[in-house]
Amino acid sequence: MIRTPIAAACAAVACLAAAPATAADYPTKLIRIVVGFPAGGPSDVPARLIAERLKTSLGQPVIVENKPGAAGMIAANDMLSQPRDGYTLLLCSYIDPINTLLYKQVSYKVEDLAPVTLVQKAYYAFTASSALPVESLADFVRYAKARPGELNYGRVGAGSVTEVLAKQFEKLAGISMTGVTFKGTGPAIQEVVAGRIHFMVGPLAVTMPLYQARKVKVLGMTSPERLPIAPEVPTLAEQGLPIVNYGWWGMCARSGVPQPVIEVLNRHIVAAIATPEYRSVIEKLGVIPVSSTPEEFGRVMADTVKEAAVMFRELGIERIE
Repeated sequence: MIRTPIAAACAAVACLAAAPATAADYPTKLIRIVVGFPAGGPSDVPARLIAERLKTSLGQPVIVENKPGAAGMIAANDMLSQPRDGYTLLLCSYIDPINTLLYKQVSYKVEDLAPVTLVQKAYYAFTASSALPVESLADFVRYAKARPGELNYGRVGAGSVTEVLAKQFEKLAGISMTGVTFKGTGPAIQEVVAGRIHFMVGPLAVTMPLYQARKVKVLGMTSPERLPIAPEVPTLAEQGLPIVNYGWWGMCARSGVPQPVIEVLNRHIVAAIATPEYRSVIEKLGVIPVSSTPEEFGRVMADTVKEAAVMFRELGIERIE
């Protein structure tokens, strides 16, 4: 094809326009942070806190968009459909790499996610409806054994920690419950409050305010020791259930975003996490603020996939069409 000088010039301009940002000119416009779960949940809170700090430190608007559904894959696909320029980010979690193991038709690979930094980690509370006549984990086990399959538990997508830990509990305690899927932990825990769901493995960010208001019962924690937010609640291990587990959340970009841009984002987000304001809000929710290098976060992602693959085999969790 013969190209005229004008056509060649236009093509060059188009290439420049499509070229990814570098650290020297990033950012120059609005940044989106996409969250795969509803507002108010453990993914939403850090995203909004970080967005507020980035507005100031980067000097550009930063907005948070909640796109719940499909175990976070709607939000992940949104981010991955955008240019590789660092202007659309994902508040990612352990669920995102796990989805690549769980769903046969998942449209991305772990390698498509570019880790920027971890932002928090959290242990989980074994939570029961206040309507149940139980006061301890042992009470709940006895109650469930007398009603096999009759009790419901809330989960956020198949293969999520909310399901995997519930299935571990069933296996170790010799009980049987029925899983009910929700778009987020917020809607699920409200059903526990209402008594329509009997049990849930809940992130502390959504569980503890309701526990403190005596709207739900907390039977045990997945932490290795008792937590300052609820020192009266024993760990699962103390009660003879050998489960210690936590979930992580981080900030991800699309693979192919220039490394200098990743480094700019890492520096500013790590600084946001280090602020007293961020740490105060997060710690009051019973969540642990953490940050990392992109490389450290990448290793956490890889380990998550390896550990989940083993767990799925042990619990008989099969891939979903």
